[in-house]
Amino acid sequence: MTKIRSAAVAILVLVCVAMLAAQAGPGGAAQGGRGGRAGGRGGVARPRARKVVLAWADTRNGIAQHDSTSHALAVIERLGYETGTYDTFIRTDSNIISKTPLMTNGEPASGGPSLANVDAIFFMGHRDVPLDDKQREELAAFVHDDGKGFIAAHVALTAFEGWPEFGDLIGGRYDEHPWNTASGTILNEDPTFPATKHFPATFPFTDEFYQAKNFSRSNARVLLRLDTSKMPANPNLRNKDFPLAWAKMYGKGRVFYSSLGHAAETWDNRDVRQMYFEAITWALGLTDGDATPRQASTTAAGQ
Repeated sequence: MTKIRSAAVAILVLVCVAMLAAQAGPGGAAQGGRGGRAGGRGGVARPRARKVVLAWADTRNGIAQHDSTSHALAVIERLGYETGTYDTFIRTDSNIISKTPLMTNGEPASGGPSLANVDAIFFMGHRDVPLDDKQREELAAFVHDDGKGFIAAHVALTAFEGWPEFGDLIGGRYDEHPWNTASGTILNEDPTFPATKHFPATFPFTDEFYQAKNFSRSNARVLLRLDTSKMPANPNLRNKDFPLAWAKMYGKGRVFYSSLGHAAETWDNRDVRQMYFEAITWALGLTDGDATPRQASTTAAGQ
């Protein structure tokens, strides 16, 4: 019996070694990982096989900070990882918004994300996000001049109130949420765009619908909007043309924003996840979608 048990153990060890060998590269290091990142501690960096997204959410100056932020960032990371479409860095510190980030002691950062090595930013910053003038200039150039992607969700519309160029980048500014969290009817103005083609022509939805100001259809393509004719009268409603998702170009870069995403459970909604995933792949240049500005769609008028 002892000999049989010893033989079984030996066979199991050989199987495990064979499995590890099958996963190893020419130099014996295990392959795999996310998009060709360095394998293991001290591993030699390999060229990335996928695009890279920085999921960035500095909320330290937010008013009524949203509990959904952490879950939203996790969902964005999971979508990229499980589909194999992109890799994600999740960060809440804004010092990495630079071509050459620094550590707190002023020395160059050791590895990690920067505007020099990511392909798009998913942004959920809240209110006054602290960037110095150089960082703001480099962030704008990242999209406008370098042609990188910028995808923003919900609270992102409140960010950088003191930085006029950010309003040009994202396409509008926050102007309250007249009904707080409410149920409404959403109109799909562009069922051909990658991020909204899975939505029906109209559909019910509950969220904290952000009202946009300083927004113009001459500068962005509205994809989804709220049917305000079906909402209760509200003295704070200042824009009956109430966009909830749009796409636009900012220089060479692709920009997407949606108001959807107030509650954590909203990020578990399959349609919302698909919208943001498709928006990211579009912003990365992996899919095509027409962001040409246009006036309200007659097929989705509803008002």
